[in-house]
Amino acid sequence: MMHRIQCKCGALQGHIQGTGTCSRVACYCADCRAFTKFLGCSDDVLDAQGGSEIVQLAQPRVVFSQGKEHLAAVRLSEKGLLRWYADCCKTPIGNTLANPKVSFIGLIRSFLDHSMIEKDFGRSIAVVNVDSAIGDSKPVQKGLFGVILRFIWIVLPMRISGQYRSSQLFNKSGDPVVSPRVLTAEERKALNAEI
Repeated sequence: MMHRIQCKCGALQGHIQGTGTCSRVACYCADCRAFTKFLGCSDDVLDAQGGSEIVQLAQPRVVFSQGKEHLAAVRLSEKGLLRWYADCCKTPIGNTLANPKVSFIGLIRSFLDHSMIEKDFGRSIAVVNVDSAIGDSKPVQKGLFGVILRFIWIVLPMRISGQYRSSQLFNKSGDPVVSPRVLTAEERKALNAEI
């Protein structure tokens, strides 16, 4: 498989190589919404109830072929996830942990080839963090147990084999390839007021 990935303006491009375990997830958490507010792309990314569609897979499968200098990252708090984006056009890329040995990434739909998502990653979509969804009628949570099992199956082989070291998001020392911006409590509070 060579699923094409790129930012909105096309400056950052690449592909997802090979096959492997993955999960499609619709996440309704406040942090995912805050990330899109930070980038100013909520209307392009979120569904009507504030959910964002994510494909979780092993980090080393993500290969950037051009525009890597446009990679940027933000943390919504001191210990929050690393939330990667293309700085050229503020396209969200995905979320990772700060620990490179836990080598998964949740790629956001806006960075993927929409026409190939179902073919390359399947039809089944888990629905999680529904309590944070917008509106009174919440989506029904489903598939969380499967997501957890697949997460382990994504991360464990990368850790055991040492393949996590080939992620393009972390350097040989285990640090992110770009220094993430950490939002202040005031900045986060301002974002929360918008979501």
